[in-house]
Amino acid sequence: MAIEIKAPTFPESVADGTVATWHKKPGEAVKRDELLVDIETDKVVLEVVAPADGVLAEILKNEGDTVLSEEVIARVEEGAAAAAAPAAQPAAASAPAAAPAAGGEEDPILAPAARKIAEENGIDPATLVGTGKGGRITKEDAVAAVEAKKSGAAAPAAKPAAAAAPVVTAAGDRTEKRVPMTRLRAKVAERLVEAQSSMAMLTTFNEVNMKPIMDLRSKYKDMFEKKHNGVRLGFMSFFVKAATEALKRQPGVNASIDGNDIVYHGYQDIGVAVSSDRGLVVPVLRNAEFMSLAEVEGTIADFGKKAKAGKLTMEDMQGGTFTISNGGVFGSLLSTPIVNPPQTAILGMHKIQERPMAVNGQVVILPMMYLALSYDHRLIDGKEAVTFLVTMKDLLEDPARLLLDI
Repeated sequence: MAIEIKAPTFPESVADGTVATWHKKPGEAVKRDELLVDIETDKVVLEVVAPADGVLAEILKNEGDTVLSEEVIARVEEGAAAAAAPAAQPAAASAPAAAPAAGGEEDPILAPAARKIAEENGIDPATLVGTGKGGRITKEDAVAAVEAKKSGAAAPAAKPAAAAAPVVTAAGDRTEKRVPMTRLRAKVAERLVEAQSSMAMLTTFNEVNMKPIMDLRSKYKDMFEKKHNGVRLGFMSFFVKAATEALKRQPGVNASIDGNDIVYHGYQDIGVAVSSDRGLVVPVLRNAEFMSLAEVEGTIADFGKKAKAGKLTMEDMQGGTFTISNGGVFGSLLSTPIVNPPQTAILGMHKIQERPMAVNGQVVILPMMYLALSYDHRLIDGKEAVTFLVTMKDLLEDPARLLLDI
């Protein structure tokens, strides 16, 4: 019986998606819940899995094609795996070696075709290095390993370079590589240009003495990590908690513009900008005002892992009333972050830099950080923006105030 494979149901904010990678070819056996295809949207990569054991009978949407919500993209013939296994392996010299490949249960990241090629050429599959999504070992990886083995024995290693020729254009010692822009990066670019053209955006700056927080962190980080099951105490949690308090005092910074209306949010959903291979993503800490430092740190750590693995969901990134971006982790000393609409403000953190500062008439070397607040001047006045940053500065330089709510 043929089962239709459909694209996932996209939320209202996502019009369509693009077929990114097919992990199976027509005629290949599939297992229930085995990954079939990745569909890339403006925000996340969605995985479509097989609904039952069988064979991928037909692919209706190829890589690069645009798909709509719940559109049929392929068909799986249920229960046909046993009959199709021999057809998918016409050159199999030894059936015992090919059988585990069709099942794919020994190693979930080793493609059946890659296993077959490795075993036929006397290569230990455990030595293969995967270049596919999530470390998946593809047929091409196995072929490259075979070529490397042959070239190491006698022939010159010219074929791996030839395999890269379709994507790299050589001109002497100068090379160029052309790759399509991901939907995520294209959407980020579109939104940033839109923000700059539609907002009256300004940036105001202040600086924070990080020594009190650094001393507090040094004193309690080991106890904190032990008590909270390995969650490490970083700086971001202090900034998130300070931001939630400052947003309560300056509600306009936590608001958004909807047409001719101003929407004041009675909650603080803080977006935390995270860099990934596909581009910048902004997962959201829901009701951050009620989260403890440990909950903030743990959730951000989980977001980072999910971003690297491409596992962030739509729910992780929808909404948000205010954003924090930490360019300091890359060494940025000062920047002007761009507001993420429909939000009206974004906080930029930067590198902690030791500088000579005047304290009570004395020159003291202190670890200082510049803070930048970019804001939409249509809604937020300069006084509100500056007051917001001063509030954050006061709370961060005396973190006990966060606990005492003063």
